[in-house]
Parts: sequence; structure tokens; C-alpha cells
Amino acid sequence: MRGPFRVLSLLGCLLLSSSPWAQPAPAAPPRQAAVPPSADGAHALTGEDVTAWLDGFMPYALARGNVAGGVVVVVKDGEIIARRGYGYADVAERKPVDPDTTLFRPGSVSKLLTWTAVMQQVEAGRLDLDTDVNAYLDFRVPTRGTPITLRHLMTHTSGLEERLKNLMTTEEQARAGNTELGAYLKAWVPGQIFEPGTVPAYSNYATSLAGYIVARVSGETFDDYIERHILQPLRMTRSSFRQPLPPELATGMARGYLLGSDAPGVYEVVPSAPAGSLAATGTDMGRFMIAHLETAAGRDSPLLKAQTAALMYTPQTRFAPPLRTMALGFYEIDVNGQRVIGHGGDTIFFHTYLYLFRDQGVGVYVSVNSSGIDGVTNTIRSELLDGFADRYFPARPAPAQVDLEIAKTQARQLAAGRYLNSRRSESGFMRLMQLQQIRIVDNGDGSIAFPLLAGTNGQPTRFEPMAPYVWRTADGKQRLAAVAEDGAVTAFSVDAFSPFMLFQRVEGYRSGAWLMPLLGLSFAVLALSALAWPVAALVRRRYRIALPWPTRTLRAYRASRAASWLVLASWAGWVGLIAWFMADYFRLGDGLDVWVLLLSVLSVGAIVAGLATALWNLRETWRGGRGRLARLWAVLLVLAMLATTYAALISGLVAFVTDF
Repeated sequence: MRGPFRVLSLLGCLLLSSSPWAQPAPAAPPRQAAVPPSADGAHALTGEDVTAWLDGFMPYALARGNVAGGVVVVVKDGEIIARRGYGYADVAERKPVDPDTTLFRPGSVSKLLTWTAVMQQVEAGRLDLDTDVNAYLDFRVPTRGTPITLRHLMTHTSGLEERLKNLMTTEEQARAGNTELGAYLKAWVPGQIFEPGTVPAYSNYATSLAGYIVARVSGETFDDYIERHILQPLRMTRSSFRQPLPPELATGMARGYLLGSDAPGVYEVVPSAPAGSLAATGTDMGRFMIAHLETAAGRDSPLLKAQTAALMYTPQTRFAPPLRTMALGFYEIDVNGQRVIGHGGDTIFFHTYLYLFRDQGVGVYVSVNSSGIDGVTNTIRSELLDGFADRYFPARPAPAQVDLEIAKTQARQLAAGRYLNSRRSESGFMRLMQLQQIRIVDNGDGSIAFPLLAGTNGQPTRFEPMAPYVWRTADGKQRLAAVAEDGAVTAFSVDAFSPFMLFQRVEGYRSGAWLMPLLGLSFAVLALSALAWPVAALVRRRYRIALPWPTRTLRAYRASRAASWLVLASWAGWVGLIAWFMADYFRLGDGLDVWVLLLSVLSVGAIVAGLATALWNLRETWRGGRGRLARLWAVLLVLAMLATTYAALISGLVAFVTDF
């Protein structure tokens, strides 16, 4: 979809930012071999080999993608065997990345520390995973059916809608507002759009709620708790959740960039602090990985007892079997037959991933300080981690087991629907995003294409049939599975998203299959009506032609054309507002409130004026004895006003909601 609705698609990328596969990217650099592999194709995982491999991969990748700098840390058997800094922490000062001293912002990887803190309090007996969270709070969160529990928070199944406002801000903006955790959480509690435990839908608010609960039951502030019970025991001396950073750490903070060739951005303040405010060195994150791998091996660590950790690492409900799911706080990321858990993280400038190979005692951490060209950092992360698994733990995909004719039928069923991301906002004008819906392409041979995932050639990723209602990529790294009821697909997901997100079939009343073409035609009618009015007037003035219409007919005509301009202006205003904050996500704050209210007023005025004048124009066109074409156009104008009114109502454009 081109034009203004392209903006809605771009905003959707922000909602998918917790996954490194969310956007298309250029081809990744080639992988290099440092040591000949064994007979089964596996290389020996040594510090020398992985360092040589990384040194062949990362510099090329960063240069190709216009990324300023990055850090990679690999741990094995309780030791850091490779820690490498690449590129620059500060391009202007030519300051290189040092894995021991340079701090990066790992974004949502911060959540792993928060979830570890929750499990510490479970272990201490102060928290229960299956108790209503309202028992631990000094305010109430909504309940829809089943009460929300910590287990729901840790598996992103709380059912809470997405919250975007004030998700990211600057230090200057933070000083002007109140970013204290409790105040932030109480200022607006997102609505509950799913019953808890029924649908995975990623939530930063839910994570921060868990962090606030830890602070309340421990009697410490969240920052103090993390420092005393996680950072200090692991000797993570150059890491902090505090915002702004303590002066002794701020001097080592890497600058963040959109492109490495751009001027650096400001320090990103995360009001939802437990969900993403950590700043840490690569070496410190290596220590964090070692502690979790120690418990994964069945030994107590300074963080958790092995028994508690085993519970934390246990996969929970699968909403799209056999795809990956959530453990308690960790994504399940099984790859090449290995049991792997981890997490991804993105801020505006920093992009990170952490993998733990549970049975191998191996962990990999990668973070970069730029978004790069066309989202190349997504490919850098996924190619590095997939390449690592292929190099040291190779495996071939199991043969497909599916009847081709059945696969063709199921592909048609999947492609018949339009889908919405379960991670979404239902409040106010953010529902406008839901006009941009997701489609699956049926290739006609049992295979499908998923446009939201693009390959290195920029084309939609192709999935071949693997099993009933399951497809996979050629390399076997990604699977797509559909959820079907009575022969109809109700939802689907992909391994990259399935731990925290489903794509749900859109209800008929707002399906883009009919609504988007109708809106396109309606806008065309309104635009032609609006433009024809002044153009026709200029032509008549040039040739001194008067309209031979009754006065009431002339007034109705002019009023309906003016209203057409008003309706177009209201929609352009909303799309323009989204485009404006898409250009700078720091604008997603309280400063939008006045514009949201003004546009809501404009939309109400446009709806009332549009419907009233279009109906008036229809009546007067009929009464005035105008020709068939004029009467037909008057009918089309009424229909266009009705269609845009319907779309505005279901999109929340007249909801006067400033919390989103």
C-alpha cells in the first residue's frame, strides 16, 4: 500500500522492534572459516577460532551497513572466551569500542535482569507466580476474566494493550516530567484487550509492573535492588539501570546513531525503566550470561538456585504449536536441535541480542550502536547468531512430512484472511494503524510468502510446507504455523515472533479486504469533488458562465465541496501527525495531547459537516433538476462521506483519547 497508509506500515515496525527479524535488510557479509571443521562440519569452539570468525564478519558487516560500532562477547564453560569491540563508540572523537569499558544500551535485554529479580523474590517466598498482581500493588490493574499474575507478566500474556506514549524520552524531557517508576505506572494503566493467559502480546508496561512489584516487596527502589542483588554479586561494576547514568559510567557510554555517518543522537531515557533502561559493557553482560549458564547446568549461582532457574527456563504455553514460546522471561530460541533461550532488545539507536545454549554452557551477546542502512542491524544480529550456531552446532532440517494437496488447501485458507498483530493499541487514534493489515501470499504450490519478513534480496520470505498447517524456510531456521478451527485459520505466527506475538485474523467489519479499496475510492471521490469546485469556478469565471441553478442548490453544492476539503484535511492531519512523530520517536510524549484533541475536534466537525452537506446536496441536486451524472455523483459523495465516517469511528479518530 502506497501513499498515506505507508506511514501506518512504518509505525508497525516500531511495534515489532523487539525482534531482530522485523525488517528487511541488505545481504549480510560472507562468513569466514578460521580452522578446518571436523567431519560433521562443526568447528571447535575455542577463543581463537571464534575470534577469527568474528573478525572476519563484524568489520565488514558494520562498514557495509553504515553502523558506527558494535560489541560481541562469547562465553563457554564459565569463562569469557572472546570479547571483541568493533568500530567506534564516538565517531567524531574516533573513540574505539572497548568491550571492558564501553557501555551499550541493550534495550529489552534489560528485562532479563528484571525477570531474574522477580525469580529471586519468588525464591525468597515474597512473591508467588500465580497470585493476582493487585495483591502486591498500591493501585489496581484491570481484570478481564482471570486475574493477571506474575506468570502472565513474565510470558507476555497479561492481555494488556500496547503503550507507546512516553516509551522513550530524552534527559531534557525527563527533567520536565515525572519519570519516577510508580508515577509512570499509575498515570495511565493500559486497557486489557485479551483475557490473561489466552494471547501472547509483548508488553513493556507489564515488565515495568513486575519491576515495581519487586521494589515494593523488597522495600528497596528498583535501581537499588538491581545493584545490590544482581550487579554487585556478579561484579558488573560498569552497568546501571539509573537514568541519567552516574558520572563515573557516563564517560564510557557509547554514542547512539541512526547511521554511523550521521550526527549522534541524545541519551535515551526509558520511563518504563525495568523494561529497557540498562546500560552495560559487553564484559559485564558476559558475567550475566555465565551466571545463568551456571544455573542451567544444575548448579546454584550468585543469582538463583538451580531449582528456581530450572523453573524459569521451562517453556510455557505454546499458542501456535510447534513454534517457539516463552519461558519465564526468556524467549525459547531452539536452533539446530540445541535448547537455546535468550532475548532481543532495541532502542532507537541500539540493537542487541543475547543467546544462551543451555546444554552447551555457551552464551553469545551482540550489540550495535546504530540502526544502519534499511535496518541492516537486524540482519547483522540474526546472521551472526545463526552463523554461530551453524559453525559450532550444525544440523540439517528434518525432512518434511506433508501431503502436497493438503498443503495447497491449507495455504489457501491461510492466505484468505487479513491479520492484525496481537501487540497493538486499541486506545484512540492508534487504532488507525489497524487499517494496515498483514497478508500471507499463497504461491499456488503449497508454499507461502510472508511479506513482513524479507530475505537478503528484499523479497518476502518463502516458506515451504513442512507439516499440516506448518511451513518453514529453506534453511529450516524459521517456521510459520497456523492456528485453525473448523477448516478456517484464526491466527498464525512465525518462530521469530511466536514467543510474544500472534497475528490474529481480522473480524469482517474491519477487514482491509473490503475496507481499504472502499476508502481508496471514497478519498478519490472526495478529492475530485474538492478539486473540481475551484477548477470549475475558475473556468466559469474565465468564460463568464453563470450556473443556472436555484440558490439552495448552489449553496448545497458549495457546502458539500467545502466539507470534502474538511474531511480530507482531518485525515491528512492524522496521517501527518503519525509521520511527524515517526520522524522522531522522542515526540511520542505529552506534547502530542493538544494536537490529538484538536484533530479529534476537527474529525467530529468534518463528520458532521460532511454527512449533513452531502445529504443536503443530494436532495437539492435531485430537486434542482440536474442531470444524471450530477445525481450519480451526489450519491457517490454521500457514500464516500459514510465510508470515511465509518473508518474514522472504528479507527478512534473521534475518541478524544490522549493516552495511547
